[in-house]
Amino acid sequence: MARPPRFDTDQILDAAVRLAASAGPGGVTMSAVAQAIGAPSGSMYHRFTGRAALLAEVWLRTVERFQEGYLARIHGEADPRTAARTAARHVVAWSRARPEEAALLLYGAAEFGRADWSDEHTRRADAGNERVYAAIGGLAASLGFADGKGLDRVVLALVELPLSVVRRPLRAGEPLPPHAEDLAEECADALLAAL
Repeated sequence: MARPPRFDTDQILDAAVRLAASAGPGGVTMSAVAQAIGAPSGSMYHRFTGRAALLAEVWLRTVERFQEGYLARIHGEADPRTAARTAARHVVAWSRARPEEAALLLYGAAEFGRADWSDEHTRRADAGNERVYAAIGGLAASLGFADGKGLDRVVLALVELPLSVVRRPLRAGEPLPPHAEDLAEECADALLAAL
C-alpha cells in the first residue's frame, strides 16, 4: 500500500507563492520549493512534470482565485456603476488580504514562463482572461460605452487604475495605505462619469 503524500498540492503552491513574492519568478525552482517545505526534491516531480508546470500552476491558481472574486463583483450588482466601483475596490481589497499573491500577479504570466506552458495550462489562462474581458465588455456596454475608446476607459478604470494603487506599495514590501480601496473606487467612478 502506498504511503499518503506528506505535502498536498496547495502546500507546495503556497510555498511557491512565498518564494515568488520574495525573490520573483526566478526564485521558484523545484529544489527551492522542496527545500521550503522540507520535502525531497524528487518528490516535486511526482506532482509537476517540471518547472514550467510548477510555474503555470502557481500562476493559474493565483489568477483564478483573483478572477473568481473579481467576476463576482462585476456580476453581483444590478447597477453597472455600482458594479464598476465594486470591481475597482476588489482589486485593492484582494491585494490587501493576499499581498504575496498580489505581488506575484504584478509580474505577469510571461515572467512565469507562459511560453513554455502546456497547451492545457495555456487554454486555462486564455479562458480566464476571456471571461474577465467579456465581463468588462458587458459592463462597458451597460454603462453606454460601446466604442473602443469607451471600452479602453472602462479597462483603465477597472484594471489599470486599481493596479496602480497597489503596485508601488507591494513592490516596496509596504502595506497598502488605509484609504487605498476608497482611492481606487473614487478614481474609477470619476473616470466613468467623465463621458
